[in-house]
Amino acid sequence: MFSIRKTKDIGMKYTLFGIGVSNIIIIFLIFLFIFLNGVKFFSEYPISKFLFGTKWISLSNYFGLLPLLVGSFWVTLIALLISVPVGIFTAIYIAEYASPRMRTLLKITIETMSAVPSVVLGFLGLYVLSGVVKDIFNLNSGLTALSGGIMLAFMAIPTIVSIADDSLIALDKSYKEASLALGANKIETIVNVLLPAAFPGIFAGIMLGFGRIIGETLTVLMITGNSPILATTPLSPVRTLTATIAAEMGEVVNGSTHYYALFAIGLILFLISFITNSIADRFIQKSRKLG
Repeated sequence: MFSIRKTKDIGMKYTLFGIGVSNIIIIFLIFLFIFLNGVKFFSEYPISKFLFGTKWISLSNYFGLLPLLVGSFWVTLIALLISVPVGIFTAIYIAEYASPRMRTLLKITIETMSAVPSVVLGFLGLYVLSGVVKDIFNLNSGLTALSGGIMLAFMAIPTIVSIADDSLIALDKSYKEASLALGANKIETIVNVLLPAAFPGIFAGIMLGFGRIIGETLTVLMITGNSPILATTPLSPVRTLTATIAAEMGEVVNGSTHYYALFAIGLILFLISFITNSIADRFIQKSRKLG
C-alpha cells in the first residue's frame, strides 16, 4: 500500500513538472516565433523610423509606431481612470461594509461581468455608448478613444475588484483591531492602515487590469474609430496596437514588409505584457508575505 501511494505521488510530481515545463517551452516558442519575424522587419525598415514615425499607412510603406502607441495610451488612460477608483471603492465596500449576503451577490455579479464576451461589450459601445458620447460632446462620430476607454474599464473592473478584495480580506485582523483600539474610526482605519497594508495586492490587481486593457482587441477595433492618427484628445478616433494587428493581418501579403511590421507590433505588445505581469507577480508575492 505504501509503495503504491509513493508511486502515485512520484508520478503526480513528474506529471505536474512535465506540464509546467511544457508551458514554459510553448511560451518560449511563441516568443521566439514573434521575435524572429519581428527582427526581419528591422532588417528592411529602420528601427528609429518605426519607433518614432508619425504615420502608419501600410499601402505607402509608412510604418510609424507613434500613432498606435498614442491610441493605446488614450484608451488605457481613460480605462484606468475609471476602473481604478471604482474597483478600489467597490473592493473596500465588499470587504468592510457589505453584509455576507450582499458580499455574495456582488461577487457573483463581478464574476459575471468578467465572463461577458468582448464582442458583446463592443456591440454595446457601438450601438449605445457611441451615440451618447456623440450627443454629449457634439461630435461627428462617437467612435473615439473615450468610448473605447469606457468599455475597457468594464473589462478591467472585475480583475481589480477581485484581487483588491482578496488583499483586504487576507490582512491580519490585528491591523484593524489595533487601529480601532487606538481611537481611529472605521474610515481612518481603512485609509491609514488597511489600504497601505494591502497596497501590494491592490497594485498587482491594477497591473493585471492594465494588462487586460492593453491586450484587448475586438472591443477597441469596433468602437474607437480605427483611425491611425496622432490624437491629441480622447475625443478623437484612434487605433490601438492590438486593433492594428487584428485589422490588417488577414489581408497582408505573407513575407512582405507589412507582414513583418505587424510582428514587430506583436513583439512590442509581448514585451509590455511581460513587464506588466512581472511587476504584478512581484507585488502579489509581496502581498502574500505581508498577509
